[in-house]
Amino acid sequence: MRVLLPEPGETVPAELLADLGLVELARQDRPYVILNFAATADGRATIDGRSGPIASSTDTEILQRLRTQVDAVMIGAGTMRVERYGRMVSDPSLRALRERIGLPHDPLAVIVSGRLDLPWDAPLFTDGGGRCLIFTASEAEPPETATPVRVVRHERRVDLAECLRHCRQERGVRALLCEGGPILHGQLQAEGLADELFLTIAPRLAGGLAPRILEGELPEVAEMELVWLLESDGELFARYRRR
Repeated sequence: MRVLLPEPGETVPAELLADLGLVELARQDRPYVILNFAATADGRATIDGRSGPIASSTDTEILQRLRTQVDAVMIGAGTMRVERYGRMVSDPSLRALRERIGLPHDPLAVIVSGRLDLPWDAPLFTDGGGRCLIFTASEAEPPETATPVRVVRHERRVDLAECLRHCRQERGVRALLCEGGPILHGQLQAEGLADELFLTIAPRLAGGLAPRILEGELPEVAEMELVWLLESDGELFARYRRR
């Protein structure tokens, strides 16, 4: 990978993401929240309804290594239904890396699902590895799963600020990676709950009506500061910090 900014040079994902120090940035009332998205050059977040076709192997490695730097990974119910997540850190060597830097071998999987409408046969629930925390406004009960699941219920709608407060104060989550989807991203940005954005821009054009990485209205324009910019095989990797 070529480093374009701030200082030109060469790097690899393992070196770039070895020690971001994200857990040290935790707030008292909520975790430090980073988001990771991939988009096409025309700004689309999906191809044929999924984000997977946008990503390259380099983007996938960056995502996996970001998961080694946080206490929890958050996703929305729609993303879970489409992508059918498995174990958050599937590579044993990356789980060992987490333990070497003082983190549990698996990040906590956090799912936001208003109706508790989830694919219970997805590998995340059937693998048995890790732990899963679900925030919902539904009174329904989840089925028995191989992976331990805990449900936290909110009245009428899921309150994201309260979700993050619970993660920080009740579960000790200091840094949290949110992987979308676009509606969840929009809600986090609208409420001022997002701190950083890792954005991959793929050299592809998708067109159509696919969503952008952020859907929904913001109360004001969110100003972002560019931390770094990298390139690999025409793919751009940007890290932004919210001002």
